[in-house]
Amino acid sequence: MRFFIVDAFTDQAFAGNSAGVVLLDEPADASWMQAVAAEMKHAETAFVVTSQPGPKSLRWFTPAVEVALCGHATVATTHVLGGEQVYTTRSGELRASAHDGWVTLDFPSDPPRTTDDDLSGILPGQKIEHTGRGVENLLAVLPDAEAVRTLEPDLMQLKNTWNGRLLVTARGDGDVDYVSRFFAPGVGIDEDPVTGSAHCILSPYWSERLGRTELTGEQVSKRGGIVKTRQDGDRVHLAGQAVTVVSGELHV
Repeated sequence: MRFFIVDAFTDQAFAGNSAGVVLLDEPADASWMQAVAAEMKHAETAFVVTSQPGPKSLRWFTPAVEVALCGHATVATTHVLGGEQVYTTRSGELRASAHDGWVTLDFPSDPPRTTDDDLSGILPGQKIEHTGRGVENLLAVLPDAEAVRTLEPDLMQLKNTWNGRLLVTARGDGDVDYVSRFFAPGVGIDEDPVTGSAHCILSPYWSERLGRTELTGEQVSKRGGIVKTRQDGDRVHLAGQAVTVVSGELHV
């Protein structure tokens, strides 16, 4: 089987968010895919069945669990396959395309509902302006971009909270509309470098507040990355670049 390691949401190697991509001739057992993902040790590894004539089965695994949606690993998969792709996934049918160095994803929008979650223990010393929840993630809005950049959350407390996944965001500075960071110790990822699926929450949230459907977000992790979004009703179009770093063969 062919496999690849791709840095997504970046135009440079060793930046953005790295993902494994495994090309399958036929569907594989979930326990085997989980073992491969644990061996690869990336935030997510994508497994795509390439022999199907129609939509291709696509699944994503962290080193610890299977997840319902992963943007950066879908960017990586589409970067490897090229052209127009349709995938069948746990989150429904997804469409993606790779053209002119950019990969565009068509994902379901996940507008966060306002909550009264007390996140003060997870975000000590921070002024939290808004809290919410998407389908799987907690959301916290901070006063400014610098607060997001310098944030040091209590990951042990977060791991024991709901799904153990927290998206932190603020209005952007410079050339970006908003910034974010994403912490997910509940699924074995202390901090994800760039999280495509998180922008399914960020796009509707910031589009409503900024009054524009097309935005540019920056995930300000150590590796960092840029995600362009376009809000289209109950869908979000995410765009990012990608670079193949490794390709090889899987022998088990």
